[in-house]
Amino acid sequence: MASVPAVLNSEWTKIRTVSSTMWTLVAAFVVTVAMGAALSALLNSQFDDLSAAEQATFDPTFVSFSGTVLGQLAMVVFGVLVVGTEYSSGMIRTSLAAVPQRGSFLFSKIAVAGVLALAVGLATSFVTFFLSQAMLGDRGTDIGAENVLRAVFGGGVYMGLIAVFSMGVATMLRSSMLSLGILMPFFFLVSQILSAVPGAKSVARYFPDQAGSKIMQVVPDALNSDPAPYGPWGGLGIMALWVVAALIGGYLVLKQRDA
Repeated sequence: MASVPAVLNSEWTKIRTVSSTMWTLVAAFVVTVAMGAALSALLNSQFDDLSAAEQATFDPTFVSFSGTVLGQLAMVVFGVLVVGTEYSSGMIRTSLAAVPQRGSFLFSKIAVAGVLALAVGLATSFVTFFLSQAMLGDRGTDIGAENVLRAVFGGGVYMGLIAVFSMGVATMLRSSMLSLGILMPFFFLVSQILSAVPGAKSVARYFPDQAGSKIMQVVPDALNSDPAPYGPWGGLGIMALWVVAALIGGYLVLKQRDA
């Protein structure tokens, strides 16, 4: 029976020795920071062109995280690759032979990758915030303002949860290509489009990304967006339920099916 520390160490070795997974984390950091800073500078220069309602609900903290829409896709790729490469390479048979306790195997992998994704997410969130506030100039805010630290910390947690959710989905689907084929269009197109379609937005606001991103808002209904029936922590709670459901589904599939 493999010990948990040994399994954790083996999973850490797998992740850090596969360059593609590490590069996706670098991409998540660079894309989120660069886009957040660029869009903050753009909005600052065009602030006078915004409508009166958008100016009244201008949220410099939420604007900082504009790049998260793309950065989260890199986190999706990271989560999928951490699990999917086990199946595409056939390594899953060796892994399960070495660690027959499938729960220990799966949750050790998710613990190691989840902590790594959370650490990168927090670093990304804080760097994005400070750089974007510099771009916003006098229209920016500071980390000591009310609810700002909660939003910045929550932005990092959000990115970590996106990666863990993707790991759960990839474990259920047992394929990197299939997982990416579902998750990438969902987060990049389906969720974004439905959230703007009358009649569908009432459902879309409960999607993991739509609900979870609420934690990054300081001003309610930022930039004159539609009000949500939950607050920042309620939205993050909804996202956490999606993550738990994905992990339970992944565990049940891994437990009941052969490698």
